Parts: sequence; C-alpha cells; structure tokens
Amino acid sequence: MIQMYNVTKVYSGGNRALVDISLKIEKGDFVFLVGASGAGKSSFMKLLLREELPSRGQIFVAGKNLVRMKRRDIPFLRRNLGVVFQDFRLLPNYTVYENIAFALQVVETPPREIPGRVEEVLRLVGLQGKGPVLPDRLSGGEQQRVGIARAIINRPRILLADEPTGNLDVDTSWEIMKILSEINKRGTTVVMATHAKDIVDKMRRRVIEIENGRLIRDEKRGSYINEA
Repeated sequence: MIQMYNVTKVYSGGNRALVDISLKIEKGDFVFLVGASGAGKSSFMKLLLREELPSRGQIFVAGKNLVRMKRRDIPFLRRNLGVVFQDFRLLPNYTVYENIAFALQVVETPPREIPGRVEEVLRLVGLQGKGPVLPDRLSGGEQQRVGIARAIINRPRILLADEPTGNLDVDTSWEIMKILSEINKRGTTVVMATHAKDIVDKMRRRVIEIENGRLIRDEKRGSYINEA
C-alpha cells in the first residue's frame, strides 16, 4: 500500500528532513508515526500526499510511483487518500453537510448519491442530525468528527491523520481514536502522526519512530518510547 525506498528529503540550506528511509506499510495496517517536533514527521506526510518530492529515493502509494507521477495525475492519487488535520480546516460558512458534500462534488459524484453518502458517514462518526449546523456551533471534538467524515467520504484506501487529537481533551481524544479504529477495521490503512503517548501506549499498534530524519524504530506492537 505504501513503500519507501532509500528516501531522503533535503530542503534549501542543506536541512535534511529525512535520511535514507525505507519501509513498507501493508493494506489494513494501523501505524503510529512518532518522534520529537522537527524529527521529520511532517515531511513524511507531505511526501505521501505528493505535496513535495523526495531529493532521492522512490515512493509508491496505492500502486503509484509518486516520483514519476505527472502533475495532472496527482488529483487521482489523492482520491485514494483521506487526510485529517489537527486544526480541522473546515469551511466556516458551510454547514456540516456542505463541508462533507463538497468533497464528493469535487470528484463529480452524481448529485443523487450525495445525500445518502453524507448521512452514512455522519452516522459512522456519531453526528446524526448535525448536518444543518455551522462549524462554529460545534465543540472541538465534533469539528474533528466532521473532518474525519470529510476525509473518508470518498472511501479512501489510505487515511493520513496528522495530530488529529492534538487540540482535544483526553476523553474526546479517545472518542476520535475509536472512530479511527473502526475505519481501520473496515479495511482502510491508517497512518497517524502523534505526540499522544497515552494513546500509543494503550493501543499497541505498529509504531514507526523518526529521529533527526532517520528511521530508528519500527515495531509491530510498539509503545511511544522504546522499551528495549
């Protein structure tokens, strides 16, 4: 599903964000990406989204070679990717329904299919009846649920979550994790960048740790801090 071969990312000025990363993430995996601020997690995510290209190495996502991909093919790649952000990034003047439906309209989903698809994901994230509400009327946790619903509305094969619980309290964070776990059980590969030690330690999923741009740990049922 995701493969990196000897991937290095160097920014202007010689700053090496990632150094010689090689890994494979299989279909249906749930992966925590951990590391200190500045370790390279954001660069890792941007490369998977094809927002940036590696300085060296090869990246394959959903069977596509991102290095050789033409610019016109990037939108088609992103139809296989859902993205959840720490700061929600909802359209403030759009209702919950409109925020989610917009993701379907962009990919030219037939209009008759949209209401049913939106209602389906609203039920999945526990927001039945919230369709007509504007984002500023929602709690932070509810806004993140809308963000997740928007990310999965196109039934992506991969969900990238960048600090999705970073702005939430403990109880709400666990509610979000239950939703992500359910999405994963339905077959979606989940890659989540996080600093949430308690979540990583309790869930015991695969942990990939980056330090100073280098892959220093890849454990099948890992904790936030290497216990070896």
